[in-house]
Amino acid sequence: MRKLLVLLFPLISCAFLAAQTPQEEVSARLAAAAEEYFAGHPQKALEQYIAISKDSHHKDAFLNATFIMLEQGKPKEAVDIATAAYLIYPQDADVAEFVAEAYLADGQFENAEHFFSMLEANGERSEFLLINLARAQLGMGEKDMAKRNLKTAAAGQGHGPLANYLLGQIYAQEKKWSDAAKAFGKAVEYDHQFTEARAHYAAALENSKQYNEAYRQYRVLNTTSPKNQTYIDAVRRLRPKLTKKETDLENRKERQTHTIVKPVVSLEGPLQQLRVALGANAVGRPSPRSELIFSPSHPFTVTEKSSGHTLLIGQAKQTWRAELKNGKAALISPAGKRYPFSGAVVITPKSSDSQQGATILIKKVMSGAGMTWASVDDKEYRGSLEIVHDKKSNTLLPINLVNIEEYLMGVMSSEMPSEFPMNALRAQAVLARTYALKHLGKHKAHGYDLCDTQNCQVYGGVGAESETGNAAVESTMGQVLLYHKKPIEGVFSANCGGFTQSAKEAGWYATPYLNPVSDYKDFNFDTLQPYQFKDLLQHPHDAYSRYNKHVSPAAFRWTRVVEEKDLRDIIRRKKDIGQITAIVPQKRGRSGYVSEVLVKGTKGNVTLSKENVIRNNLSPGMLRSSYFIVMPNYEGRKLKNFVFYGGGWGHGVGFCQTGSAGRAEAGQDYTTILQHYFPNTDLTDTRKE
Repeated sequence: MRKLLVLLFPLISCAFLAAQTPQEEVSARLAAAAEEYFAGHPQKALEQYIAISKDSHHKDAFLNATFIMLEQGKPKEAVDIATAAYLIYPQDADVAEFVAEAYLADGQFENAEHFFSMLEANGERSEFLLINLARAQLGMGEKDMAKRNLKTAAAGQGHGPLANYLLGQIYAQEKKWSDAAKAFGKAVEYDHQFTEARAHYAAALENSKQYNEAYRQYRVLNTTSPKNQTYIDAVRRLRPKLTKKETDLENRKERQTHTIVKPVVSLEGPLQQLRVALGANAVGRPSPRSELIFSPSHPFTVTEKSSGHTLLIGQAKQTWRAELKNGKAALISPAGKRYPFSGAVVITPKSSDSQQGATILIKKVMSGAGMTWASVDDKEYRGSLEIVHDKKSNTLLPINLVNIEEYLMGVMSSEMPSEFPMNALRAQAVLARTYALKHLGKHKAHGYDLCDTQNCQVYGGVGAESETGNAAVESTMGQVLLYHKKPIEGVFSANCGGFTQSAKEAGWYATPYLNPVSDYKDFNFDTLQPYQFKDLLQHPHDAYSRYNKHVSPAAFRWTRVVEEKDLRDIIRRKKDIGQITAIVPQKRGRSGYVSEVLVKGTKGNVTLSKENVIRNNLSPGMLRSSYFIVMPNYEGRKLKNFVFYGGGWGHGVGFCQTGSAGRAEAGQDYTTILQHYFPNTDLTDTRKE
């Protein structure tokens, strides 16, 4: 400490100037430094914060400088600055916590343990401090003490996934596989996107001879990372050890009966017709398919699209099959009769009852391609079915021909929990309709308007409909948001984490109505300083988007622990930069979302830009969002992994679905909610235009 005092004497001695520096001037300088930081100039901001700390000794200047040093992967310098602040603010809990985290980031575990032990807190803050105390103790080799603290933290509400993950790692090291599986399983149960926990969970299950569940978990991992050889080998290795059929473990939803649906009728004229590709891949393109099994609910006709000629007439609830064999397509009747076709055919069921709509049931349709919740299930759809023989791709392409309002009914519960308050559902219905009209023809090159995946909007058909979702669609029928009399870019994400970000910050293009707005109830967005992201992400404040009824709390706040080796393998796809030494956010918007990251290695660096690129290249399976801070974690002075503390789920631009639920519960109607997230737009009924 004496040596440190000598090194920092020039900085500390300037404290006496604090009284001579007007507060208004300090506030203005802090605001200017923050502007530099949010403009993507963290080094300039750092220099200004250090200068302010010397001139005025303002606490925020010290904390911002420490935060930026930690972000830049310079924990030693962060220790120096944070310790200098502590010498002047020894009773300040925020300063002491920054000191402790700086020591932890630098691998100085004894000092970190000392400071974390000093801190007192309640609730979620206490859980978080116990986890970091345990991390320091693990670094010191005090495994039993760390285990006790992690068990206490794991029993709490806010930081259970990380506590259980670290606890599972200890049990795995001790080869207590059943205990490890329970701990990792709890982390996955809380946050199904915690890919690292799921991988350890699967391994622990296999080691404890729980082969069926291990297989199921590896199948989920294989779906999200289909090229990962470890997961491929595990699935192959476990298959002979299963005591249940693979189909039973996949939990595939099979449908044998049709649903009675009420058709949507507009008194204002015909409704917009859509062409929606079914079972598309993660980027909305056609998936390979050589067979399609379908069953219409009512008598149906099959017409050749090119000529309009009626190919055949079928009976209600018959099961037919489309087959592609040796480059030739054909429909096959229940009796086995073949009806060859070229190009495309349209299956149109018709109901004789005006109060009962017709549907088509299709077997084995992919949902959620590339996501942890991906599955292949039987689906049912309103409208007609077009089957295209795509000769170029040598595949059968199913396209649902459906009007926009009935399409939206199949979108609502796929995109938002049907238990959300009605005004949140109405807001979602307006946005889903606006999005569909705005993006009509998005996949025109492949022969359809929209896909059924997150690349467009998740569309689950009749099985995804709900009474409340349908009511939200019907009560807002025809209503869309316009800007300059055109449908807006009605984008939405599951959870904004407290702030939405601008379209420009997300790496898209500047849009007048897609600018940052706050969902916090107790935080002043206008005076935000960079260091406060640590507090917001690790110790969340109250926000409308923290609404947690019928939705996982992990959508608002999440953690990930990415091993250096795993990150090295991911980055190697772009460039071999050797062992990873640091993850450095280069640009962070005012909302906290990172738009540029520098990944440093022993043999070079790689820069990641745009939120989707960042989310897909910093972890196995994508990060929930690009709103995060990241801390290195050492073991024996060697970098072991990176701990991400993140907020929100999705790109964070535009509409915040969970935030809308919180606002609706607080009494806001759907028009007020939409105006909050999309200011300067007009709610219009297109049927009356």
